[in-house]
Amino acid sequence: MANYGKNGYIDFSKLWIILKRKEYNKTWLKINGLHSNTIAKLAKNENVTCDVIATLCKLLNCQPADIMEYKNTQK
Repeated sequence: MANYGKNGYIDFSKLWIILKRKEYNKTWLKINGLHSNTIAKLAKNENVTCDVIATLCKLLNCQPADIMEYKNTQK
């Protein structure tokens, strides 16, 4: 998980669930235009651009909330 400090972070766990449900994987993402570095960032919950999120939503025919979720690190 990336260190985002006091504001929390974006968790992409839902992305991997939707990919599995649709029988896709990281290779499919790469074949469909995502760079391997970007895929690695998603796997580590690191920062990605809005363009990457839009691309994922287009490829998977979904909304951002279907592939990511905000996690608060403050208790």
